[in-house]
Amino acid sequence: MATSQSALARPALMVGVTTHLKDYYELTKPEVNLLILMATSAGFYLGSRGAFHFGRLTNTLVGTLLVASGTATLNQWMERVWDAKMRRTANRPLPSGRLPSSHAFTFGILLSIGGALYLAFTVNVLAALLATSTLLSYLLVYTPLKRKTALCTMLGAIPGAMPTLIGWAGGAGRIDGQAWFLFAILFLWQFPHFLAIALMYREDYSRAGYRMLPKFDHDSRFTRAEILVFTGALIITTLLPAVSGGRPISILGMTLAGAFMLFYSLKLTKSRSNALASRLLHASVIYLPIVLGIMMAGKAWAKV
Repeated sequence: MATSQSALARPALMVGVTTHLKDYYELTKPEVNLLILMATSAGFYLGSRGAFHFGRLTNTLVGTLLVASGTATLNQWMERVWDAKMRRTANRPLPSGRLPSSHAFTFGILLSIGGALYLAFTVNVLAALLATSTLLSYLLVYTPLKRKTALCTMLGAIPGAMPTLIGWAGGAGRIDGQAWFLFAILFLWQFPHFLAIALMYREDYSRAGYRMLPKFDHDSRFTRAEILVFTGALIITTLLPAVSGGRPISILGMTLAGAFMLFYSLKLTKSRSNALASRLLHASVIYLPIVLGIMMAGKAWAKV
């Protein structure tokens, strides 16, 4: 009898362990990490000089992933009380009570410190310092400002664009003017991307006390115009190097990608529809890898 009870308990134990592992995985925000690793990879490749080091790229990505995962976990730990008030986040591991907050805090700290040390010892100190500054600015500046001012998006776009510099530091061992140009692209891209999210979940954010949009912008007209302005600035920025010295195929690619992004931004300016905000969000997720891919292909073609 005892043996049969033990056999029945094993599947339940395995289910419990699997569920906890999934919850810890969810804390790291894997969907966001995918974009972070994409930007880091682009920075590494574009910053590399001479022979390409796949081992160093792998180490840069692993270290960046660890720090990014730690940052996401600590962010959810800091915001667990307010996340419980929003429909889109109420079922996360911490507000739902599936994981103890102390466990999440320890997990986030270990990931963050481990990632920074990993970068310092396997890549270089500059990459580790950039990753650490990204974590600190995101958690100590952007996260608390979300409940105080709509300017949080602008300040949050700085750590959001830092993966390009981490990757560049990993590939080149230094930061130069070209690195800052790549940083500018990711910085500008975040405005249409995150403001679209803010429009989609405006009521949810308001319920939790987050000030992602200006108080005066009741009809979202200002925010939609802001999205259009930053989309225009983003398109112009991506076209600058292509026009100044790129191949016709690069110019064409950037122009088509920009037209794709502009199309959805313009549609949103004419309507307050959440569906259009969602389409812009998805368009931005498609747009970014295309632009980074064109830039990386341009460097590859230049070597031919």
